[in-house]
Amino acid sequence: MYAYILKRLISGAVVLLLVSFSVFALFWYGPSEPARAMCDTKTSNRCTPERLAVFTEELGYDNNIFAEYGRYVGGIFVGRDITISSVTVQCDAPCFGLSYSTGKPVWNDMKKRLPATVSVAVGGAFLYLLIGVPMGVAAARRRGSLADKALVSSFLVISSIPYYLFALLAYLYVAVYWQVPWLGEPGYTPITQNPVAWFGGLALAWLCLGVFGCTQYTRYSRGSMVEALSEDYIRTAKAKGLPTRTVVYKHALRAALVPIVTIFGIDFGTLLAGTIFTEKIFDINGIGLWTLTAIRAMDLPIVSATAIFSASVLILSNLAVDIVYSALDPRVRLS
Repeated sequence: MYAYILKRLISGAVVLLLVSFSVFALFWYGPSEPARAMCDTKTSNRCTPERLAVFTEELGYDNNIFAEYGRYVGGIFVGRDITISSVTVQCDAPCFGLSYSTGKPVWNDMKKRLPATVSVAVGGAFLYLLIGVPMGVAAARRRGSLADKALVSSFLVISSIPYYLFALLAYLYVAVYWQVPWLGEPGYTPITQNPVAWFGGLALAWLCLGVFGCTQYTRYSRGSMVEALSEDYIRTAKAKGLPTRTVVYKHALRAALVPIVTIFGIDFGTLLAGTIFTEKIFDINGIGLWTLTAIRAMDLPIVSATAIFSASVLILSNLAVDIVYSALDPRVRLS
């Protein structure tokens, strides 16, 4: 098992290198000049071609791409000094560079936004499972009934609506029109600063993610449970006289959770990488909204940092899923 984990970590490191270099090269050879964002920010007057040439030289865009990429990767592990406008800034590890828009180390800004994204991801993912899996199990136990058909049909209707429209309508009606008392102003407040405001500001975002996301978990759980309940070992357990609750929740549900764990691992990693629509609509200054702003501003250090972070989260999530497999299904062994 340890050899398997080591191999996966090595392959994950290779993927991270490819992702980071691809983003680096995309900006390097892109149609716009990456140094222009820094030039526009640092130059009080108009960014003249002469000033743009100075920033291009300072940022290393006139050097070899592989040499500059090597400096970038080295800075992540050991840090590096960055000189801009004749001012040298010490960027400590992990150094993802200085933001072209603000001139501040990217990692410092990312640390400020991580708690908001983690809060949204954990709350939304919790509701995925809390609502979706029990409803899927209940529908599977009543397969073919009117309640089963009504549940599946209603969830198909919800899932057919684009998420951004679903979240926007929820914000307009619940937060603006109805002004539900127990919901605070949408946004993010650190939990250490005010736990009540933290919960109230994120509650509507969690509900939108949970209700919209649980539709697919209900369908997946129902399908997996229907398949599990038709297995021979389930019929044998029933024939032995085991209680229905034990058969369903101890034997069938354990087998049915294996594909659910796969989907959940990917979805949770995606949520941690940033939920752009949720953060934009509910005014949550997290990783997703930050990345969107950086792409518009051609801010290469921020985009590269968020790309590496997203890839790392997805790789670790998939590794965790593979490890959980062996605990859920004894037939699965990692080697």
